[in-house]
Amino acid sequence: MVDIAGMMKQAQAMQQRMAAAQAELEATIVNGEAGGGVVKIALSAKGELKSISIDPSLLKPEEAEILEDLIVSAHAQARVKAEEAMTEKMKAVTGGLQLPPGLKLPF
Repeated sequence: MVDIAGMMKQAQAMQQRMAAAQAELEATIVNGEAGGGVVKIALSAKGELKSISIDPSLLKPEEAEILEDLIVSAHAQARVKAEEAMTEKMKAVTGGLQLPPGLKLPF
């Protein structure tokens, strides 16, 4: 016989853990950099851009294209780190729950 009350309690507990994890991911900052650190980007673990730091030596009009490429590269690196942080947090939240591959919860 299925214990509906027990399943509901488990679902509520998981929902609370997910809400806490989501708040923690919003507060977690990951960094990416490019060009040996002359361009740095900080994102929340949910992917929200928090800051960009550009070394003054790059602020020359003739180097605009290089700067644009470095910003894209730094952002990509930070985004990968954000996704890794999100994956680790979800493992902790879901515990032993087997989720279908590719299922993305509300993150």
